[in-house]
Formats: sequence, C-alpha cells, structure tokens
Amino acid sequence: MIRRAETKLPKDVARVLEKSAREARNPIAKLQLKTMLENIKLAEKSKIPICQDTGTLFFFVKLGQKTRLGFDLKEAINSAVERATREVPLRANLVDPLTRKPTKAGPRQPAVHLELVEGEKLELDLLVKGAGSENWSRLFMLKPVEGSAAVCNAVLATLTEAGGKPCPPVIVGLGVGGSAETAPVLARLALLRRIDKANPDPAMARLEREIESAANELEIGPMGLGGRPTVLRVLVEKAACHTASLPVAVAIQCWVARKAKAKLTGGKMEVVEP
Repeated sequence: MIRRAETKLPKDVARVLEKSAREARNPIAKLQLKTMLENIKLAEKSKIPICQDTGTLFFFVKLGQKTRLGFDLKEAINSAVERATREVPLRANLVDPLTRKPTKAGPRQPAVHLELVEGEKLELDLLVKGAGSENWSRLFMLKPVEGSAAVCNAVLATLTEAGGKPCPPVIVGLGVGGSAETAPVLARLALLRRIDKANPDPAMARLEREIESAANELEIGPMGLGGRPTVLRVLVEKAACHTASLPVAVAIQCWVARKAKAKLTGGKMEVVEP
C-alpha cells in the first residue's frame, strides 16, 4: 500500500489533472499541469516517489466485530512503515516536535484510526500528506447561525492565505460538524473519497460545487502562478454537532494526492484502486 501510494497517483486524480491540462487557457498554468503529468509518468515508470516529501502517513482501519486477527495490527503497520522507509525509499521526516532531533518512530506515529464495523471485515485506507499541504490545515469554530456561507468563506480565507505554498491545484477535504476533535478527522476521511464521483448527499454535493466554483475564481492557479484550476475538488463529510457549535475543519491536499486502499477478500489482503 505504501509503495503504491508513494509512486503511483490514483486514477481518479490523474484523470482530473489530465482534464484540467486540456482545458487550461493560461499558458503558464497549462505548462505546470503538463509538467505534473510528466512527473507522474516518470515516477510510476521508475518506481520512485512522486514527490521528494514522502509525507506523513495516516491509516484508517475498518475492523469487523467478528474478525479475529492472529497478529498485532499496529505492530504490522509500524513494521511496514519501517520497511517502506528503507525500500521505497521514504524520506525520514519525523523529528521531536520541540528539539527537532530526528526520530525513526512515534510517539503516536504513524497515526492509526480504528472504526469497528459489522461482520467479518478488514479494510485499510492510507492517506499521505506532505508538510506543504499539512501546514495549511485549519480548524474554525464558527457561529451556528452563520451557516454554509461562513463555511465557504473559511475555505476561501484558508486558500487565499496559503497561496502557492501547498502546491496547487489542491483537493480540499472539509469536515463539517462533530467537535473540535472529530471535524479534522472528518476532513481527512473526505480526502479518501474518489474525486470523480459526486457526494451521495445532494445538499453536501451542492455545497461542494459552490465552494469549488468560488475557490477557482481566486485564480491562484497551478503552483500559485495564476490561472486555473486552483482547486481540483472540494470533498465534504459531515457529522451532527452541539446546538451551540459549528466546527469546520479544512484539510488541504496537494496535487500529489496520494492514497491507497487494501481489503480482505477471500481470506487474502489485496491492494485495490482507492
């Protein structure tokens, strides 16, 4: 999963980039998009990371209540990350948060989020985020009466402040509702969705389109050099929240939108197209 995520861009993202390159009118934007597509081909052909910042890894696990594992899942993930660091290879990004001294692991890295589901099931989703995009994550505790207009404004303010730093065109994951703790997780989960499929919730699909349209009016453009697109997609996940709160989390993902998926099929774990 890690090797695939780091060296091969998912098909849904690649197709949207290709469409954007065909439709771009700004010559500098078109050149940047064509360079990105060439970068993707070279990385896949050479089996090397798409970006030198191989990012921070976030694992989302769905475990069936009837599934019995004969191994320590967290230890298996940690071992896989250590092996991938040597073999892919991954850049050693982890440091102590205060001393800034390099560290090989932890604490609490890589992040693993566990969700218990019905039946006999095991699914793993991997999200890879570089620091350029991760540094522009934002949490807003909005006034409940402000509604969707304030949600849109929060995204636009984040993108305007970020400019070209998160390597646009970006994908925006948006967590609406929940709490100050759960909204950022919702935003990351949103980034795991396919960007070529509409949100099954009509109201959320409409909100996604409205924010996406407004964001591209900013014309920050590919790599911040102007033109369109600034945003490839806006993806929203929501949760119920306290009547006095409106938490909104923004998770920006760079154009190198790395993700991977594996699931248990017929007693065997297989990596599948995310």
